[in-house]
Amino acid sequence: MTRLPGSDTIRIPVRFRGPPASANGGYTCGLVAGTLGARAAEITLREPPALERDLSVKRHPEGVTVVDGQTIIAEGRPITVDLLVPEAPSLKRAREAADAGYERWAAEHPFPECVVCGPDRAAGDGLRIFPGPLGHGGLFACPWTPHETLADAAGTVRPECVWAALDCPTSAPSARQEAGPPAVLARLAVSLDAPVRAGEPHVLVSWELGGEGRKSSAGAALFDSRGRALARSRALWIQLKEG
Repeated sequence: MTRLPGSDTIRIPVRFRGPPASANGGYTCGLVAGTLGARAAEITLREPPALERDLSVKRHPEGVTVVDGQTIIAEGRPITVDLLVPEAPSLKRAREAADAGYERWAAEHPFPECVVCGPDRAAGDGLRIFPGPLGHGGLFACPWTPHETLADAAGTVRPECVWAALDCPTSAPSARQEAGPPAVLARLAVSLDAPVRAGEPHVLVSWELGGEGRKSSAGAALFDSRGRALARSRALWIQLKEG
C-alpha cells in the first residue's frame, strides 16, 4: 500500500516509475492530493520523487509539503480547476489517432519505461496510454481501459491512478520531444468529477494551453464511452536545460 488513511507518509512502488530512477509525476501528484482529502487539487513538483522510500507529509494551513529528509519534493493545495474541455471523440476516432501516432511516440520517447506512456511497459503493468493527433485541430486522443490492478475492491480506479492517466497525455501537445532535452512535469492540477471504472473503455483527450520559453502548459480530460467527462487536468511542463 502506498498511503495509509491518516498516514503522514507516502511510498511509491517501483512499478509507478516515470524516468528509470524516479516516480511518475502524475502518480506522485495523485498520492499527494490524496493527503489533502480534496476532490480538486494542484500539486507542484520540486524534485524527482524517490522510489520505494518513505516520504514525509508535512501539513500546514495552506495544504501539504512532501519532503525526503530535508529536501522538498512536492507541495499541494486544494483548488478549483476552471478548465473548459472539448467534446469527446468516439472510441473509434481515439483509437485511430493513437494508432496513427504510435510509431513516432515510441521512437521519440525519452522515458520508454514510464508506467503511464512508456512503450516498453507490458499491458497490465503499464497503463499504455499513447495519445496521437486528432486531425488538425491541435487535439490529441487515445483510448484507455483501466486494468483491474489500478482499482480498489469495488472496481473503481484509485484516484492517484486517474491523476497518472491525466499527466502524460498533456505532454503530447506541450512537451518539446522533437529536439533538445526532454520536458518534465512541474505542476499538475486535477479535478476528479466522477468515478472511473476499471475494465471499461474510456477516451483521453489533451490540448495545448500556451507556453513561453522552456515552459508550456496543456489540458487533458478523461471521458467515459458515452462522452461524459469524468476528470480534467491542467499541467505545466518545463524543458530541461541543455547539458
